[in-house]
Amino acid sequence: MSLNGKVAIVTGASRGIGRQIAIQLGQSGAKVIVNYSSSQGDASEVVKTIQQSGGEATAIRADVSKVSEVEALFSETIERFGRLDILVNNAGIMECTAIADVTEEMFDRQFAINVKGTYFACQQAMKRMSIGGTIINFSTSVSGAMLPAYSVYAATKGAVEQLTRQLAKEFGTKDIVINCIAPGQVSTELFLNGKSQELIDSYSRMNAFGRLGEPEDIANAIELLVSDKARWITGQTIRVNGGFN
Repeated sequence: MSLNGKVAIVTGASRGIGRQIAIQLGQSGAKVIVNYSSSQGDASEVVKTIQQSGGEATAIRADVSKVSEVEALFSETIERFGRLDILVNNAGIMECTAIADVTEEMFDRQFAINVKGTYFACQQAMKRMSIGGTIINFSTSVSGAMLPAYSVYAATKGAVEQLTRQLAKEFGTKDIVINCIAPGQVSTELFLNGKSQELIDSYSRMNAFGRLGEPEDIANAIELLVSDKARWITGQTIRVNGGFN
């Protein structure tokens, strides 16, 4: 599925799932903006990987929790490439803490990045994205389970699912598709951090295949959703989780 001539922003693209998405979109022909907040070296490596496979990419720093930086990210993208066709709102954080230990700072930080960042990136897409564009937001399959210590994280992703649904008709007026991906447990630094091998193994047994997902599993689904084959799918949350919950 060729993405030749299209321009894509992938937020939080220096590591993990975002890294793989950026690489695969670049390999499919898209010009990719590799957004990062602090990991400049990792972002540069993603750009280099895309370029080595014949693609075009550039890294742009922006903290998506700050509206002014989101606006600057989109402005620089348009300045460099003249258009925007694909937005993947991958940037997010996950802090798993029992409700008794959640602080105001932890609560605000997760909502600022996971919800506020996604919302205002969508706002910029409404203003700047080309007719016929595609937006992919990120939720989580954890929202369909009842797991201890995930309350704030799951709440942020529930909000993302609702804004995706509520924005579908607004974006439809510009022939822009907007959907939400809800991965299950994926083998990334974000997911594995702080978990014992016993806990990781227990999560692996929760899906139909008895393994953690890999970043490629998610990137493959996104490649399909940003292609012309998926133009009749919008306002949906799609569980990409190997049969978890």
